[in-house]
Amino acid sequence: MQETEGEREIVTPGEVLGKASDLKAGKGSYVAPHNNTVYASLTGRRSIIRPSPDLPDQRPTVEVTGHKAHGAVPEPGSVVIARITKVMARMASADIMCVGPKSVQEKFTGIIRQQDVRATEIDKVDMHSSFRPGDIVRALVLSLGDARAYHLSTAKNELGVVSAESMAGATMVPISWTEMQCPLTGQTEQRKVAKVGA
Repeated sequence: MQETEGEREIVTPGEVLGKASDLKAGKGSYVAPHNNTVYASLTGRRSIIRPSPDLPDQRPTVEVTGHKAHGAVPEPGSVVIARITKVMARMASADIMCVGPKSVQEKFTGIIRQQDVRATEIDKVDMHSSFRPGDIVRALVLSLGDARAYHLSTAKNELGVVSAESMAGATMVPISWTEMQCPLTGQTEQRKVAKVGA
């Protein structure tokens, strides 16, 4: 295995590295099955590694070496903890803070689309009744979407808002799948709540 010179450049998550028919996905990259394209999964330097001449598979391997190689990186299928930053009519955006138990060291953005909030009555989902900016949510990474933001889903019982502050600034207590209550004022607010008492 030898690295070719002159093929190193900085890439960012979601950047196309090539076709899977021409390249093998190494560290820091993955193949999207729907279009057989190799994408970068972290920010770092791209390098192409040529295979040994005696190997049957003569495709070179593309690797992305991160500047912060020790930080966790979200991947499709990971469960992440994220903070909601903005809520719009059809989606909410969030900053991913942890992948599993590990905290991230780079900024990763996630998007929860209206159809990925819950599993039932998808067409009736009200984003503003599901999340508010500042909420901490547990979500599943579906894919690396457009604009270098991960598509996240909360459409399982154990996924959704795990911590939220009320209008009065207190940490609210979940009282149902769709409501949390402020311990100070007793007021309830609507949320897509993660499973209570797992």
